[in-house]
Amino acid sequence: MNVRLLVGAAALLGLAACGTPTAGTASPTPVAQAQDVPVAAAVQVPAGQELVGEYQATGVQTYSCTGNAWKGLEPTATLVDKSGKPIIIHSRGPVWISTVDGSAVEATPVDGAKNDVKGAVPELLLKTKTARGDGLFGKVTYVQRLATEGGVAPAGGCKAGAQTSVAYKALYTFYAAK
Repeated sequence: MNVRLLVGAAALLGLAACGTPTAGTASPTPVAQAQDVPVAAAVQVPAGQELVGEYQATGVQTYSCTGNAWKGLEPTATLVDKSGKPIIIHSRGPVWISTVDGSAVEATPVDGAKNDVKGAVPELLLKTKTARGDGLFGKVTYVQRLATEGGVAPAGGCKAGAQTSVAYKALYTFYAAK
């Protein structure tokens, strides 16, 4: 894992290098509940799955300029539990890592399983590629990105090699086979 990613993740968690909260850390956003969020048919989890976790994410979608167009590079976000405590780091892969137990899940978008949201990155259904550990993510089979806000690449052209990060929010839900 590269240092830039670790430093960015620590900043999102509001942690200094020593692991203590940094001054001026903002209060967490109220956490949306999965049962309160409408889910488009395109991103429904298949039958035989049960919800094992839902977490509100706040972070950025980073884009790089290739061929005069913005291309998705990586997400960097912190996911919080229902009390607003940061417990998950989300990064390139895409991967989610529990800061509580070290378990992780890497997932890949399911072909055609996306729901476009005006002015926001699309909602997605992702299928687990690999899972590590016995904790929070050890048995996860599907991930949904729902209730997205922001994170869309800038409009127009760009200068080759440029990068930009755009703030976004989403509700991530995690499912395991019953």
